[in-house]
Amino acid sequence: MSDVKHPFDDHVATIPAAQETPAGPAAPRRMTLNMGPQHPSTHGVLRIVIELEGEIIVKAEPDIGFLHTGIEKQCEAINWAQVVTLTDRVDYLSNLANNLVYALTVEKLLQMEIPPKAQWMRVMLAELDRLNSHLVWLGTHALDIGAMSMFFYCFREREDILRLKEMFSGQRMMTSYIRPGGLALEPPRGWEKAVGKFIRAFPSKVDEYESLLDSNPIWKIRTQGVGFISIEDMLDLGVTGPMIRAAGIPLDVRKTEPYSSYEKFDFIVPTRTENDVYSRYRVRMEEMRQSARIVVQAMEGMPEGAITADAPHVVLPDREKMKTQMESLIYHFKIVTEGYRVPAGEAYQAVESPRGEIAYYAVSNGTSKPYRLYMRTPSFGNLIALPTLLEGTLIADSIASLGSMDFVLGDTDR
Repeated sequence: MSDVKHPFDDHVATIPAAQETPAGPAAPRRMTLNMGPQHPSTHGVLRIVIELEGEIIVKAEPDIGFLHTGIEKQCEAINWAQVVTLTDRVDYLSNLANNLVYALTVEKLLQMEIPPKAQWMRVMLAELDRLNSHLVWLGTHALDIGAMSMFFYCFREREDILRLKEMFSGQRMMTSYIRPGGLALEPPRGWEKAVGKFIRAFPSKVDEYESLLDSNPIWKIRTQGVGFISIEDMLDLGVTGPMIRAAGIPLDVRKTEPYSSYEKFDFIVPTRTENDVYSRYRVRMEEMRQSARIVVQAMEGMPEGAITADAPHVVLPDREKMKTQMESLIYHFKIVTEGYRVPAGEAYQAVESPRGEIAYYAVSNGTSKPYRLYMRTPSFGNLIALPTLLEGTLIADSIASLGSMDFVLGDTDR
């Protein structure tokens, strides 16, 4: 070896050695680390203040509010019909679930009966949007863990769903298609062929995703036994959706409190008992298969009839009637300019979104604007469990645990 002295040796010599106490080595020092709010694996503008002791997370505090839009307060300044466009933007990966829960809440206040065809069409579209959301989750979650190809496979099918949404509504994401009183537009010609072609091929795509991931030992090592949280903690904190179903509790609003004719559909609520990242993945994979079953049933058993309730003071009239009938023109003018009045009272409605239970609580004072509208969003409820989920785990496992929650920050901050 060479005897030449390197300049770095002097620098190393100046570093003080770790001091030892009579009781032994010095206690390890803790380090505070900021994860986010600009971070590719927090799935939105979320800041997590992590306190580390070596590689172990001893404390994790989520800092939210970076995407706060004040949607609930904005709803008080516009009329009931205009609120629909804001519900699209709460959970932008599952806008139809928010459209649906708002429509059901307002219809409760109006004591309005919705035609069977509109109810079944709502179910079909909500389940297609569940597939859309789960595909985004699976692609980005796998990408976080290092499975890059899965992202492209999932977005291939997601693109087909966005085209279907555009076919129905004219919009790919913010559709505002489900509205109080029914649907915004008549289903387009040829929708049965387009939906049928996609949904009958979709289960084979889920099989393809599973064969790619489950044959990958790295995927299993990164997900199995990771991200455990006790059932008691989840129940105390109000966790819902695939998170709690992966712990063995079959809690699903579509079954416990059926709405929009869900009681007429044959499907199961997938559950697992391992209560880890891998079990949440398995639950969502099976949920996609069940959603495909529901879409097929809705498509094949679609009732005939109207897509809106017989309520001309709430539902915008047909364009042709508006152009030829004075009464329809007047109703259109009044709804667009003033909105419709909702009887004084309050209503609460919950539905099962891809992330869990979403519920709207609406209060009316008899005017054309909501007096109060509160949104119980699943991402906010689930995110409360984040400290319990992360504390005591390796920082290397934190991204997998975060991804398994499938939260959306618009859904959290509102």
